[in-house]
Amino acid sequence: MTWIGIAQILTFFVIIVAITKPIGTFMFRVFEGQRTFLHPVLGPVERLVYRVSGIRENEEQTWVRYAASLLSLSIFSFLFVYFIQRLQGFLPLNPMHFSTPQAPAGATPMTPDLAMNTAASFMTNTNWQSYSPDTTMSYLTQMAALAVQNFVSAAAGIAVAVALIRGFARHTTKTIGNFWADVVRCTVYILLPVCMLTTLFFVSQGCIQNFKGPVTAQTLENGAQQVIEQGPLASQLSIKMLGTNGGGFFNANSAHPYENPNPASNFLQLILIFSLGAGLTYMFGKAVKDTRQGWAIFTAMSALFFVGVFVCYWAEQRGNPLVTKMGVAQTYDKSQPGGNMEGKELRFGIAQSTLFATVTTDASCGAINSWHDSFTPLGGLVPLFNIQTDEVIFGGVGAGLYSMLLYVIIAVFIGGLMVGRTPEYVGKKIEQKEVKMAIIAVLATSLCILLFTALSSVAPFAKGGYWNAPGAAVANTNNNGAHGLSEILYAYSSGAGNNGSAFAGINANTPWYNLTLALDMLVGRFLFIIPALAIAGSLASKKLIPVTSGTLPTHGTLFVVLILGTVVIVGALTYFPVLSLGPIVEHFQMLNGKLF
Repeated sequence: MTWIGIAQILTFFVIIVAITKPIGTFMFRVFEGQRTFLHPVLGPVERLVYRVSGIRENEEQTWVRYAASLLSLSIFSFLFVYFIQRLQGFLPLNPMHFSTPQAPAGATPMTPDLAMNTAASFMTNTNWQSYSPDTTMSYLTQMAALAVQNFVSAAAGIAVAVALIRGFARHTTKTIGNFWADVVRCTVYILLPVCMLTTLFFVSQGCIQNFKGPVTAQTLENGAQQVIEQGPLASQLSIKMLGTNGGGFFNANSAHPYENPNPASNFLQLILIFSLGAGLTYMFGKAVKDTRQGWAIFTAMSALFFVGVFVCYWAEQRGNPLVTKMGVAQTYDKSQPGGNMEGKELRFGIAQSTLFATVTTDASCGAINSWHDSFTPLGGLVPLFNIQTDEVIFGGVGAGLYSMLLYVIIAVFIGGLMVGRTPEYVGKKIEQKEVKMAIIAVLATSLCILLFTALSSVAPFAKGGYWNAPGAAVANTNNNGAHGLSEILYAYSSGAGNNGSAFAGINANTPWYNLTLALDMLVGRFLFIIPALAIAGSLASKKLIPVTSGTLPTHGTLFVVLILGTVVIVGALTYFPVLSLGPIVEHFQMLNGKLF
């Protein structure tokens, strides 16, 4: 590691700490319906949306109605995105003629299984892409289907976190807010204003925003030609980062110079990924009238972040000893970055690449500026394990906080059993129902990941784009050995964790992967959200319990360590066996000179 790289990481984190309180305070005011500096301008827009949509914003909902509203919006979103994709060949703004007989060579057909996978992906805020966007999606599909879902799915995730916060903050009530009002307020006052400003900045840095078709450039290589895609990119870029969506406009995602032109755009993208997740921790503390509780959660998330980023940075800067044996220098000096530069952009280097990989998997964003598949085994283990913690390290918009709060419930229950104290948290007694719901959420995602990984590792029909077609040859769609297992494991971890990034060595555009990953994403989204809302409803109905000598303090260092232990131990016990067969054994193969 270099001092310059360490300074870049610390600078990023200092900015996140600085913006956490103001963002959290602003979000608290927005969701409490209080007036902010944006209300004189955007208040009429909010009221217009209520009037046109028939939303009664002051009508509170029980957790069951809140969940039903979320599911109804999700079902509509899924169907809308699916049919837009299937019909894009008949719709306008399709200069490349995708899904038509005039489609260019190399275009990806929009098959029913691919459309289903993509619809599930963007509706669940996963943004997994089994296709290359610039050879598959029309401009209308990118804007009306995918970019719109980036806003809707992000707002829905934040709404769930807000509902759970209300569950902890309220007492002796059956309601946890109004889902439709929460989504509208989030979109109008938070997502849209920030995205409008950051889109202008990205355009100023060189990100494209137009409706032109592809252009052909003459290269210097023996008169060869290169097709350069264009399109309305910058507007989708902002919300993919702020909403921790991650779906790229180009296949290269944030490694593409149009999508991430320079270090300034790269740094802003990193800030956008963490900003709302960090702000929600302070909002939680403010809502329960004890900001120390929010800072305790923030501290636990930060500790996990630092461990991950420095392990990943160390592993990549150390490089691959097998390459060193070939006579290639991997030591940093003034003339070269050293380390493992495979799959990384020179303009970002190792520090910014590993920081981006850690942040995007901490936050269930899934955007990438380097290929995780090309990382060293331990470097690739970090983003993989980040996802497998259920994205509690700041996490996706909303998802990070409500995932961490479920782990907090488990930690409080375990802590109470260990020391013989009453399981309580922020004045609420944690009982059987809350613990059961938290366990269901944690087990649902791990079950999907491990089950589908096991099936895909041994079933022959997972290896090709067919369903045991008679006479068809079995075609491997990913690498062999330990790394091949890691690619499969990463895919299903990314789906269930609603992350969307991938070990790019796997070809997931097959019927098996499209359909199982779609199911994987749906389970990871809704079997986490619905238990969280059930917990919110249960907690909101309880009375506040005064603090006594038997109450376990939940704002100090000891409790932070208890949270960290719960997250790491649950993750280690669940995934260590399969990780030991993937990246861990691959690391020892590398050290022994047998990596293949």
